[in-house]
Amino acid sequence: MSFFASVEMAPGDPILGLTETFIADQRPEKINLGVGIYVDEQGRIPLLDTVREVEQALAAAAKPRGYLPIDGLPAYNKLTQQLLFGADSALLEAGRVATAQTIGGSAALRVGADLLKQVAGAGAKIAISNPSWGNHHVVFRTAGFELLEYRYYDPASHGLDFAVMLADLGKLEPGTVVLLHACCHNPTGVDLTAAQWKQTIALLQERKLLPFIDIAYQGFDQGTDADATAIRLLADSGIEAFVVANSYSKSFSLYGERVGALSMVGADRNEAARILSKIKQTIRTIYSSPSSHGATLVAGVLGSAELRPRWEQELGEMRSRIHTMRAGLVQRLAAHGAANFDFINRQAGMFSYSGLSKAQVLRLRDEHAIYALDSGRICVAALNHGNLDTVAAAVAAVIR
Repeated sequence: MSFFASVEMAPGDPILGLTETFIADQRPEKINLGVGIYVDEQGRIPLLDTVREVEQALAAAAKPRGYLPIDGLPAYNKLTQQLLFGADSALLEAGRVATAQTIGGSAALRVGADLLKQVAGAGAKIAISNPSWGNHHVVFRTAGFELLEYRYYDPASHGLDFAVMLADLGKLEPGTVVLLHACCHNPTGVDLTAAQWKQTIALLQERKLLPFIDIAYQGFDQGTDADATAIRLLADSGIEAFVVANSYSKSFSLYGERVGALSMVGADRNEAARILSKIKQTIRTIYSSPSSHGATLVAGVLGSAELRPRWEQELGEMRSRIHTMRAGLVQRLAAHGAANFDFINRQAGMFSYSGLSKAQVLRLRDEHAIYALDSGRICVAALNHGNLDTVAAAVAAVIR
């Protein structure tokens, strides 16, 4: 008998599985609204001009490809800290932030989870919003955490049920990790306001809970500074410890380069140094050190006085197109007799909880070759002026 005879088939990933089904569909008019990637008006993943310039300079220099340090490219880590916490952050001045480059935001989550599990021990618990990105559950469960949920989305209003969210957080035991989306909540597109963040942070502080912020879409709602409001407020709150996982996949359109970072805030410089040593130890046991190319591209743009504002402009153009597609979808839906979709304009980022039921999503797929997740989540960035009317007409048809 084979050593692997007892291995069972793992369930497929719902998002990747949907993409495979979409690719197999032979209908030429098919539209994929399930993919979590920003595409332009022509349906292509953009290559940012600022990234292209840095890449061309790197190719011309033709430097050797040695290993990076375990915690990654130093310039990348410093620039990441400034982007997240602000260039004039008191936390950075005090040396309280330990940052390491990671293989995308996913590795930032996993390295953070593994380290926190070591600290918390057998009683490690994490509370995750309901709903949340599906991989959040998998990462922390695999790291050994007990998973809890706090209520978040209100289907009736298509918005945030803030009162029940606070009520659920208020029941958590001290020391529980709380996973929070900084902006552009995936999958709902529903975010907290600055005032709500202040209330939430005050509760976290009162209950002695550990905030773990996931920020994968910085710049896709209001701008890089505004979208980091949660992090800036946490930094100013007096909370001694919190964690941030970030990704550049979307904001730099560098999906395949896997560029992310883990930042952990300690009580003082000495504690941050000890945390960094444990981050490095954890990384060493998983992938030893990160890859250099993507981080060098990001650092080359963020560290350039000429390229940085141009990147902000390119990011702003992507953000603006998403806003335009949101407004366009609401207008086209109304034109086809589907009213009461104004909530789509109030949501933020690449995704929207459309309010469609699973049965309606399946009808979209079967009858109109339009693919969305069973939850009704759609990727607004996959819309364009060429398919807006088709999608709106199909949605109107399946909800009648």
